[in-house]
Amino acid sequence: MTTGAFFRSTRVVLLGMTIAQAIPLLGSLVIARLYAPAEFGAFSTWLGVVMTAAVLVTGRLEMALVIEEDGEPRRFALAATLATICGVAAVLFVLVLGVYLVEPDIRHFTPGLLLAFLTATLLTAVAQTWQSWAAAEGRYRELSWIRIAQALGVTGVQVLTGWLAPSTLGLALGHTLGVLLGVIAAVCMTPLPLRTFLPWAGFCAKLRAFWVQHRRFPLFALPADFINTTAGQLPLFFITSKFGLEAAGLYALAARILGGPISLLGTAVLDVFKRSAATSYRELGHCRDEYLRTFRVLAVLGALLALGVFVVAESLFARAFGEAWRQAGVIAVWLMPMFVLRFVASPLSYVFYIAGGQKVDLVWQCGLLSMTALAFVAGPDFEASVKAYAAGYAGMYVIYLLLSYRYSKGGRA
Repeated sequence: MTTGAFFRSTRVVLLGMTIAQAIPLLGSLVIARLYAPAEFGAFSTWLGVVMTAAVLVTGRLEMALVIEEDGEPRRFALAATLATICGVAAVLFVLVLGVYLVEPDIRHFTPGLLLAFLTATLLTAVAQTWQSWAAAEGRYRELSWIRIAQALGVTGVQVLTGWLAPSTLGLALGHTLGVLLGVIAAVCMTPLPLRTFLPWAGFCAKLRAFWVQHRRFPLFALPADFINTTAGQLPLFFITSKFGLEAAGLYALAARILGGPISLLGTAVLDVFKRSAATSYRELGHCRDEYLRTFRVLAVLGALLALGVFVVAESLFARAFGEAWRQAGVIAVWLMPMFVLRFVASPLSYVFYIAGGQKVDLVWQCGLLSMTALAFVAGPDFEASVKAYAAGYAGMYVIYLLLSYRYSKGGRA
């Protein structure tokens, strides 16, 4: 892919992501006034469990979609991944329901939240997989509309339930229904022919071969990404248990608002980078040029974002969400170095999947999880814990960048 084509494709994805991210960001102005910080903190904890479980359900096989060749091989890979998701989700649902029935200590997790959790886990896994397929196919316009539909659904229902009965369950149901809308939009805009699953006997045989071919993803990428997702959600669990739901709510809003534009730009670049890098790696044996070009773009944008947050974060949070949320702006400043390096490193980390470096990625993720736990266990207070976590995370991302650059040159560890 030429530089011009790279930027044109990125611009298409970025426009859709901008709209998709603007919807929940604008919705947050209303949601912050409808829901108390404690309710938002409890929902954020619930959402963290959903996102972690969704990673487990996919087996991380959706990351293999871009590696497959265009056409029938990739369509079958999507079907195989969806079949895997449904099978693993069924097992997970039985296990969770069994634990809920026999373990009284989790009965405070209401039946409504439990049902929403199980449904949201399955839908999130399907939505992520279908969006990965659209990106791998280069169908960036459809991908943008899918994300916009999902954002509208999530935000709209959460605002509606906030007017009627503001609660943690309302936020959870809003998220679940919004993801369902995103899945419906994905199926309608990028349909998968039913014949891909037929005949069933032949499909099962090909499915087993698919699992064997891509076994490195569930063996190494799955635990790595599961650990990464857990490390990302771990701060909320520690903050909730050590410092209370209000502190968790302030942290969650800061991370949500700060992560919005970071995720917006980073995901747009990733959707284009992973296709161009995978193609270059198949044809040339490396993707160094694509890596360096993408790194320069991300570094410049990250520096601009950091400058803006340092200057306006505290006052912006107070004016936009109310004085009760001013501390969230302060927390955003503490977190900014971590988010900037995540913005640069995360899209480029796809090189690990392309070059077969999942083992190294897994080791790095284990180090990240250990650092996260240590920061909050050893931290004497809320401020010290969050600052130590942000600094440690930033340092880990510097190592991540060095490793991913090595793999972009075609080297294997």
